[in-house]
Amino acid sequence: MAIQILLNLMLTFIWMFLQNDWTLGGLTVGYVLGLLIVGAFRRFFSRPFYMRKVWAMIRLFLLFNKELLLSSFTVARQTVSPKLSFRPGIFAYTTELETDWEVTLLACLISLTPGTLTLEVSRDNRYLYIHAMDIKDVEEHIEQIRNTFETAILEVRRA
Repeated sequence: MAIQILLNLMLTFIWMFLQNDWTLGGLTVGYVLGLLIVGAFRRFFSRPFYMRKVWAMIRLFLLFNKELLLSSFTVARQTVSPKLSFRPGIFAYTTELETDWEVTLLACLISLTPGTLTLEVSRDNRYLYIHAMDIKDVEEHIEQIRNTFETAILEVRRA
């Protein structure tokens, strides 16, 4: 992946040098042309095209921001309501993630989302113990985490 990025940047600066255009527009055109050239020759690289991983990271970032916004409104609504109707609790989440950085990223994303907090990760990185501000259905929380954050992290790893 690093070779593809460096090649793309090198093609970008060659384009800017040949065109004698050192503006943001020249950089953008050179980068897009370099991206097309690297994409056209991606079969000669041992790794997949690097923009797949970049796109997966952008989707993970956007997913986190969406979940952050939605959970912030939910927590704000629950805390300002006159009747406290939420039920806090702790549950164990079994993850399919394998490496330390994937489990750490999942734990951080869960903790950064308002209303949830990762309390502990088991020694074998298979279980996360999560505190949630409002647990009506544990299975629903587990499926929500699995279908959002864990799936997006796996897509970044696979890309």
